[in-house]
Amino acid sequence: MKNYGLIGEKLGHSLSPIIHQYIFERYGIKGYYSLYEVEKNNAENIIEGMKIFGIEGVNITIPYKEILLDKIDFLSEEAEKIGAVNVIKIKDGKSYGYNSDYYGFIKLLERGEIDIKNKKCVLLGTGGAAKSVIVALHNLGAESITVVSRTLSSKLTNLLGKFPYINIAIYENFLEGDILINTTPVGMYPNIGASPVTEEVIKRFKGAVDIVYNPLKTEFLKLAEKNGLQCADGLYMLVEQAVKAQEIWQEREFDDSLGEELYNYLADNFIG
Repeated sequence: MKNYGLIGEKLGHSLSPIIHQYIFERYGIKGYYSLYEVEKNNAENIIEGMKIFGIEGVNITIPYKEILLDKIDFLSEEAEKIGAVNVIKIKDGKSYGYNSDYYGFIKLLERGEIDIKNKKCVLLGTGGAAKSVIVALHNLGAESITVVSRTLSSKLTNLLGKFPYINIAIYENFLEGDILINTTPVGMYPNIGASPVTEEVIKRFKGAVDIVYNPLKTEFLKLAEKNGLQCADGLYMLVEQAVKAQEIWQEREFDDSLGEELYNYLADNFIG
């Protein structure tokens, strides 16, 4: 039995075990997926702990996506560019770090039929997922990427330092674009009536993406849909980043339909 898991500081309720157990059963993989809560003062021991306890692969969540970068032996090109890892694999005593959020976001756009090439993209939020989204948008040929925050915070200026090709703005100063992307937790269960921006702002765009996945249709996406925008929800990103993680761990590719299967399974049984 191969051991895998999710490592974070406070995990609470997570859909990750459900997703990964589904993949194990679907493909006859003898694996088990656990949740591991680790305190910050023990972060430096995560890689060594994986080796000691025979854990072959983990997903990494807040606050360790960046903290673990210099503890990993080899980083993928995407992880290096983004400056964050959310997948670790142990092989032959060495650690390998990847960023599957990047792939998950690209798949979300594909399944939502949202074309980024030559589009003006506006990104709401400066949190953990923002960097993966920025690199994906850049690689997909966005005409411009503007990252918007409530205030001109150090997080915002740090993003500009890392990604000199982006623009930064506070909410009051940005006007319009083609694709509006929410990477904030605003609208996530249980605060389902909230939207990160007003309907007036949403009307100025042609497409809307929300990486929140519970509820599937956030207030932000409801307003976007009402105004005729092309929309994509965050559940695709969640399932596709998990599929990519499993492909890394198992060193194989899965059926392209797996993401759709998982999406429908979760939407029908676990998400409102």
